[in-house]
Amino acid sequence: MNQVPDEGMVLVPGGSLLTKTPEEGRALALTLARHTIHNIQPDLDVLKGGRPNCSTTPGSLTAAAHVVAIEFQTIAAANNYWRS
Repeated sequence: MNQVPDEGMVLVPGGSLLTKTPEEGRALALTLARHTIHNIQPDLDVLKGGRPNCSTTPGSLTAAAHVVAIEFQTIAAANNYWRS
């Protein structure tokens, strides 16, 4: 099996949801979403094999955006919406 590298399997990179800015929070949300997919499907050949379909199917793209939005919502809450 062509396995996702170990660094791609970490569920919370850096061990924290705290970020300095909303921009960093959004970037972390994208990373968390990717890592979630890697943990669900760690075989890179299978994962990449499905990309042509997923990357051109509106429903798949909407679902992916939804996952990122949920991750961002969680990060924003953890950061008290970046308010001091």
